[in-house]
Amino acid sequence: MHPLDFGTPTGSRPMPLPRLGEVLPAVVQRFSHQRLLGVVLVDAAPLSAIEGANGYAAYSAVMTKLGALVREVADEMLDGEQLVVGGASGRSEIAVLLFRSEGDGSFYRSELPVFVRSVGKALEQRGSRVAYPYVQHAPALGIGYAAVVRNSFLGADSQLRGAIDEAREDAALRARAGARRRRHTFMGIVLAGEVTSVYEPIVDVTTKTVYAYEALARGPEGTEYRSPDALFEAAEDEGLLFELDCLCRRSGLDGAQGLPSGTALFLNVLPTTIHDPNFKPDALIRTLERSRLQPSDVVFEISEKQSIASFDVFREIRDEYRSLGFRFALDDTGSGYASLQSVIELEPEFIKVDRALVTGLDIDPAKQSLLRALQGVASSFGARIIGEGLDTLEELEMLEELEIPFGQGWLFGKPTPLRAAS
Repeated sequence: MHPLDFGTPTGSRPMPLPRLGEVLPAVVQRFSHQRLLGVVLVDAAPLSAIEGANGYAAYSAVMTKLGALVREVADEMLDGEQLVVGGASGRSEIAVLLFRSEGDGSFYRSELPVFVRSVGKALEQRGSRVAYPYVQHAPALGIGYAAVVRNSFLGADSQLRGAIDEAREDAALRARAGARRRRHTFMGIVLAGEVTSVYEPIVDVTTKTVYAYEALARGPEGTEYRSPDALFEAAEDEGLLFELDCLCRRSGLDGAQGLPSGTALFLNVLPTTIHDPNFKPDALIRTLERSRLQPSDVVFEISEKQSIASFDVFREIRDEYRSLGFRFALDDTGSGYASLQSVIELEPEFIKVDRALVTGLDIDPAKQSLLRALQGVASSFGARIIGEGLDTLEELEMLEELEIPFGQGWLFGKPTPLRAAS
């Protein structure tokens, strides 16, 4: 076995990578012999937050999976003259060291850039699996590269450190350029109003008829911002949450011109929506008239995940809109610690139970007990519960058994536009 060959791990569990310091003597020896060294570095610093939130064991597991992914791409793309290692102590990074003979002209011009693109593509496609379950969407990681020819006048380890520093700087520059590109792309989407809405039915559990539709935002098809999660994560990163919320609300109302008679429209809004001039009662009612809707047709859906700065202030706004006929729903109930406080403070007309409490409801007595208790709280002020994330008939039947009036989920079909093509 070659001194740099650590073998291929057996089984499905990836093995942790060796640290550069552990194999430095062998790396220096190989570099001195081959005389041409390439370094590809993946800057995983954005993943270091996992340690603070979930502990070192979680962070270590994610870094191990990241190392396995990079090593898999290296095995597929390269000829075996490479070593994948963890970076310097205290740094969240993965380094690929490639050894070549001096005079290999294609190495720097084509092999290194192609390999870097392949690693980047693998991270785009499978990065979320690497960070699962600690983050829903893996952050973008910078990838840089450098190459160095052995200079006998200098120490081999000094040249190695210099090449790693250069690759690290290249990764940082590429990460900043990527962030800038994503900001330009996202800003273009917001300014051009390129957000559309699809509508998911909310069904009466007993009659199996559609009671309402929830408007769900979608970014441009074929882009990384197609999903609402990606849209709102980008908006939060770029400080454009308020602007995106306004855009999604307009899109939801515009697309609801095809709302079937007798059904309601659930419209997601952030608590900060109350500061939008276009959301003031007079302006909002004029907008509804253009969409052929009445206030009584609209339910404002407030996410339990979004903090409300002052319940007293929000209740005043709520009461003003209620006097006009609007209703309110509390979304994602059960997904956070503040759920019961939000339910009690806001007293919404509808309580939407997070899918975490609905999935497998038919076989989970604890979830059934929780829903019975929440049903008792809701009944005390006349609220009605909607079970989200329904996937099976058994879950639907259990909702009916628990006397939960409404259900929502892909069991009733995927979200689609309301307005038929002309």
